[in-house]
Amino acid sequence: MASRKLVFVTGNKKKLEEVQAILGTFVELTSHSLDLPEIQGTPDEISANKCKSAAIELNKPVITEDTCLCFNALKGLPGPYIKWFLGKLGHDGLNRMLAGFEDKSAYALCTFAYSTGPGSEPILFEGRTEGKIVPPRGPTDFGWDPIFQPDGFEETYAEMAKSVKNTISHRYKALDKLKTFLREKNDDK
Repeated sequence: MASRKLVFVTGNKKKLEEVQAILGTFVELTSHSLDLPEIQGTPDEISANKCKSAAIELNKPVITEDTCLCFNALKGLPGPYIKWFLGKLGHDGLNRMLAGFEDKSAYALCTFAYSTGPGSEPILFEGRTEGKIVPPRGPTDFGWDPIFQPDGFEETYAEMAKSVKNTISHRYKALDKLKTFLREKNDDK
């Protein structure tokens, strides 16, 4: 039995499936797709703003998620703008961005923001996984997963079994922190 009901603001079905698989029955999760403005700024600023907007629009507790792919050679870019870079350049284009650099290291960063409702300052939960950028391998139907190979693995996120990815990913690490927070909050009642 779920200990808490939350609305996850996303229109991405694959992301919703992954989050549900990671959270399991601990949270009764529903999703709601909203077209929220995404400000320019740091990952924390973008995540907090998105969560505040969603809580106001839905008038209830919500979680939102923002994911970054950060190339160390580019001092963290494309970062929170990865969705737009991927859309314009594709997987091969992202690889070409690093063609002039020896350093292909990168990190995947996920920030979940939780709000208890309108007027509540969002609480942020960050997960980070180190890795490197590689030529695309595996299915190409979930974002930049085909070009990110986490440290300690020979497969990209796209090539991994979901059961493995969902125990090491940046999203898993952020959700684990959210889960701990909700558990402790529930225990305080």
